[in-house]
Amino acid sequence: MSTRIEDMRNLGPAMARMLAEIDIFSEEDLRSFGAIEAYHRLRFRFGRHVTILALYAMEAAIRGCDWRALDAETKEHLRGQAGQNRR
Repeated sequence: MSTRIEDMRNLGPAMARMLAEIDIFSEEDLRSFGAIEAYHRLRFRFGRHVTILALYAMEAAIRGCDWRALDAETKEHLRGQAGQNRR
């Protein structure tokens, strides 16, 4: 049985509700979609209410670490994949 979203590190009940609206209900679902795809779907559904920090939180949850532990290179790569490069 897969871990519930709200039980994953960095994610909680509010994120679980948002992810459920885009058909992501478990850790297995999130891993299957990937953090980038989940972020794009969340942005499409909820707009600007979803920030880049949500992407970091989902990626770190998949990796099993705190989102603040993601290194600058990883964050830059994620921003690039999400179309959120700062320049």
